[in-house]
Amino acid sequence: MQQGSPSLPRSADHQPQPSRYESQKRRDWNTFGQHLSNQRPPVALSMCNHNHVLEFMRYLDQFGKTKVHLQVCPYYGQPEPPGPCTCPLKQAWGSLDALVGRLRAAYEENGGLPETNPFANNAIRVHLREVRDSQARARGIPYKKKKKKKKIKSSMKASSSSSGAAATSSSDANFIPHVSNLRKI
Repeated sequence: MQQGSPSLPRSADHQPQPSRYESQKRRDWNTFGQHLSNQRPPVALSMCNHNHVLEFMRYLDQFGKTKVHLQVCPYYGQPEPPGPCTCPLKQAWGSLDALVGRLRAAYEENGGLPETNPFANNAIRVHLREVRDSQARARGIPYKKKKKKKKIKSSMKASSSSSGAAATSSSDANFIPHVSNLRKI
């Protein structure tokens, strides 16, 4: 008999750990559901519409980390202000955009119909565009849409893939509060 700790038997139905995206999507979905249940009166998911989504995004601003200068602020439009100011912190446009994408997918995965998806409503896209533009103006950095890369011929891909260049990605430090952090309104 071997000495040491006994090995635990592995279950045949052991599920692999969900990806970071799937975990975040589940947390966001639960947080949104908690937000709806905290409304007075509580809102059933089947009764949720784009106005509830807009309200949720505005609610999340209190947890934001992006300084958004007001037009009356002397630092409005300056990419690197020389000093502190009292302008509010808000959710960054990119964080809200990613959140809406995850919630849009979660809605349909949880039985919602694509035709009635409140996260896919045009009012949400308009709101996100307004947030993006206003944050860009407040920071003095114009938003530039990324250009699509042209397709490379397969022979060029094969030669470039053998060059050994590694792609890096930056981690997104989005903060969306966990359900336990939500306050009743």
